[in-house]
Amino acid sequence: MLEITQPAENRVDIAVSGSIDGATMRRGLDELIALSEGVSGGRMLYTLTDFALPTMGALGIELTRLPALLSLLSKYERCAVVADAEWLRRAAEIEGALIPGLLIRGFRPDQRDAAEAWLAETG
Repeated sequence: MLEITQPAENRVDIAVSGSIDGATMRRGLDELIALSEGVSGGRMLYTLTDFALPTMGALGIELTRLPALLSLLSKYERCAVVADAEWLRRAAEIEGALIPGLLIRGFRPDQRDAAEAWLAETG
């Protein structure tokens, strides 16, 4: 399952559960790109539960959209990753250390309120 919503003007939420196939990845990336139009100083809440690797078709779709996805990075300042797997939270924080201008912090599912509060912080 892949669900992308926009609960506020400068916020996008992504929820992923299980494995993602090519058609689902294509639809999700189209939604993410469309919802990110006009976003500046954005916030993102990324929730991963029961994570499974995407299919090869989904990875191929993601690679074809890589230029558009990289251009989205400048639209967002903070990303909270809520994941049940510790390795996903750690990987997200390492990724955040490598991307200038984007703060990424990992949270456990029971810390969702803390993730929301962190996203709402300014500065």
